[in-house]
Amino acid sequence: MAIESWWGESLLEAGGVGDPWVISKTAESRSELRTAVAELGRAFGDHGIGGGSSVLVRMRPSLTYLRVLLALWSRGAQVILVDFRAAPGEYEPLGELLRPQFTVESDGYDGPAAGLVAEVPFRVLARPGGVPTASDHCLVQFSSGSTGRPKVIGRTPESVLAELDRHAALGELPRAGERLLLLNSLAHTMGLVSGVLYALRTGATVVLPPAPTPLEVLRLARETDAAAIYGVPAHFELLTRTREVPELPALRLAVTGGERLPTEVYEEFHRRYATRISQVYGVTETGLLVAGLHGPQPPVLGAVVPGVQAKVVDEELHVRLDRSPYPLDDQPDRYVDGWLRTFDRFAVDPVTGELSILGRLDSLVTIGGLKIDLTEVESVLLEHPRVAEAVVLHDRAIEAYVGGDAVPETGELIAWCRERLTAVKIPKRFARAVELPRNKTGKLIRDRDTIRSALKEPT
Repeated sequence: MAIESWWGESLLEAGGVGDPWVISKTAESRSELRTAVAELGRAFGDHGIGGGSSVLVRMRPSLTYLRVLLALWSRGAQVILVDFRAAPGEYEPLGELLRPQFTVESDGYDGPAAGLVAEVPFRVLARPGGVPTASDHCLVQFSSGSTGRPKVIGRTPESVLAELDRHAALGELPRAGERLLLLNSLAHTMGLVSGVLYALRTGATVVLPPAPTPLEVLRLARETDAAAIYGVPAHFELLTRTREVPELPALRLAVTGGERLPTEVYEEFHRRYATRISQVYGVTETGLLVAGLHGPQPPVLGAVVPGVQAKVVDEELHVRLDRSPYPLDDQPDRYVDGWLRTFDRFAVDPVTGELSILGRLDSLVTIGGLKIDLTEVESVLLEHPRVAEAVVLHDRAIEAYVGGDAVPETGELIAWCRERLTAVKIPKRFARAVELPRNKTGKLIRDRDTIRSALKEPT
């Protein structure tokens, strides 16, 4: 399927032309969206962007950003999507690796995610040495890998549409005319595909809070009669701490993903809002895979969704794919004989077939809904000329154990990381030593209690 043929027919034809596709500070109709996308498409054409063009997009969350994505797809371009919070040291090497022809970027922004703005100015820059895409992927994203370098992941139009079909097969999800209040990042799969693209295709309306505060979220949920709230566990935890809970008679569904939902948050949200939070599971390579929209008790997620062929081997979930999702063919340990290894551990109920998540097999951790590879943090620390060895672990927060003859002070290490890592990846605690403990074979020990005991650190 050609990239330019999938977006309009599949994403913008649902719902009436006057129906709102989005509500934020103001509402925008589907007719207005189509007009804005067409105008942007013509502007991109003037820049030379067309079928097979490769475009790196790094923009603040905004209506402008969403229109830009649709307009680029309308031109048949491949979108290489970079989170606007990524530090230059993270995304520039990826640009050099993929060699996109163009960059679309909004003005710099160093603060935390602060909700959605309507309009942001942006620039279209031609990149010297850029090359057209050699693949049929309409969307290229990045996800941390066990080697420390982010995995490059490609989604074809067929892959995205198949995922949207899997959503449509779940009768509990919002339908045409309903409102879906979305708190997830618009640069990641749950926010972009499960939220925005799904709503566009089904005729639902996306509600995007201008400010992600609990009071603003609840105000919008009440005023728009939101049928569903999507977010990560941290969002729902904040909603359990509000002093007052407004009446939300339309709310029938709360959906979370990205990390395990604490049982206490699940129980308190149900007590206060009379709605059970439903956990869903997916990976960037495929999108939605497992869902239990009846709100099963954590850590139960639910069953594999219709349209997915999966199996659990030695507690690890494997997913059947017709082709590798890695455009660079550089993940031979993750795509093997037609099966994608998720590196996530699950238990399967022998009676119901429902899956419960047990944890990770590798070094990935999830914080605030973002997957973080601890070896990436280690690699950044080891780049410092006075750091000889490093072990990065995660307990309640990211901790770094750093060794060397002249290890820098903590402040210098934090500044070093800030220049090279997104804020959420920076360790919250540093322990310094001349040497870090090793086992009898000479390998660095990675057990937190053993390290802290050897360094005489309090536990």
